[in-house]
Amino acid sequence: MPEVSFDQNLSQQQVLSPQMRQSLDILQANSLELSQLLQQAIETNPVLELTADETSLESNSPEEAEHDMETLSELDDDWRELQILERQNNSVSAESEANRDHYYNSIVGSLTLQQHLLNQVSESAAPPQVKIAAQELIGELDDRGFYNDTLESIAIRSESDLRTLESAKALLQNCTPHGVGAASLEESLLIQLHHLGHHSGIVVRMVENHLGDLARRKIPEISRSLGVPIEATNKAAELISKLTPDPGAQFDPTSNPHITPDIYISLNSEGNLTTSLSGQHIPEVSINATYKELMASSKDSTTRHYLRDRIRDGKTLIRSISQRQETLLAIADELIEKQTEFFHKGFKALKPLTMNDLAVNIGVHPATISRAVNAKYMQCPQGLIELRLLFTSGYQASDGGQIANTGVKETIQQLIAEENTAKPLSDSAMEKLLKEQGIAIARRTIAKYREQLGILPSNLRKRFS
Repeated sequence: MPEVSFDQNLSQQQVLSPQMRQSLDILQANSLELSQLLQQAIETNPVLELTADETSLESNSPEEAEHDMETLSELDDDWRELQILERQNNSVSAESEANRDHYYNSIVGSLTLQQHLLNQVSESAAPPQVKIAAQELIGELDDRGFYNDTLESIAIRSESDLRTLESAKALLQNCTPHGVGAASLEESLLIQLHHLGHHSGIVVRMVENHLGDLARRKIPEISRSLGVPIEATNKAAELISKLTPDPGAQFDPTSNPHITPDIYISLNSEGNLTTSLSGQHIPEVSINATYKELMASSKDSTTRHYLRDRIRDGKTLIRSISQRQETLLAIADELIEKQTEFFHKGFKALKPLTMNDLAVNIGVHPATISRAVNAKYMQCPQGLIELRLLFTSGYQASDGGQIANTGVKETIQQLIAEENTAKPLSDSAMEKLLKEQGIAIARRTIAKYREQLGILPSNLRKRFS
């Protein structure tokens, strides 16, 4: 009989708390994404409220700001360790890779809501007359997927009778996206709840009777009116917040993301560069004082603990926003100092600058800089610029100065724009011309940059008269 042995191993596993993950998400989000994160937080955390008080995002003292930077660096170290562990513990199967490829290869664009619904109606098992009525109703939907008229009014101008139109409406309300075919927001939300299996209960009563109060975050009033505990009301509100008030938006051809700058750099009247942050899409949030008082006065330990945790989460959220803003301002100030010539002369004057260089100057981890500039844009004298474009390696010119590779690419573009098209410049010829300008760069590097710029080789650029 083989021997049976038991071994005990001690292993260390890095786990990020939800609060730590949230801080990293906020740092990485652009202003529009941050607005969505905050709206979601307000909907799910009852102690948070929108406020017009500009002191809701309080400025930190120098000691707190330094602590925030240290915290961000620690979060980045923790995140990198976690990613390494996850890559070690999660292998992607060939089948899942194939499924993912099939999914992405199956994506098609420009499908309207009406086309999407017509496809589902045509494939349904409904009677022909109901399908015809459904096609008529689809033509009555707006971009949100709602009707702007009653079925009775539609029946007057329709070839289908009211009963058939009602059957057609029921057919549409079983189509995806769930929530279309409604005459109001309330009806749309009820349709979505029905598909989630909620036909009655607190959540349905809240939609039917307290949508206005819910929009104003009057959770205590709703709780008293329904005669249920605050915790149950909050759970129902959290479920409702996950529903969509605009079910047809994903098919709206005008709903493409709009680029909004997170940083503004401009010249003041004295010709000096100044920085500011965009707050256009970022709602201001604060902790509702009523919940603070309720936590202090409540005799129910469960309520006190619940409110304490929600208030703690709210403070963490507000602090994370403050950290994000301070980090972006610090980055903007460093960019002004390191890339002054760029803001006056453009990319040709861009100097080599890496995220590591900036991280050292600000006192954070390079990964913090990478997340902070991710998918973010800056409005400056040179136009709307993606922040990542200002970080680039480079070369040393013959005069001892530094030139970024983006500047080299711009010079290559200029040389080709000015060349004799009957006798275009070869890569070797450009190498010599660049050397004459004090830029020592290998021919193969010129070829690489030329390909990146989408410029053909000289034999294919030649034009014959």
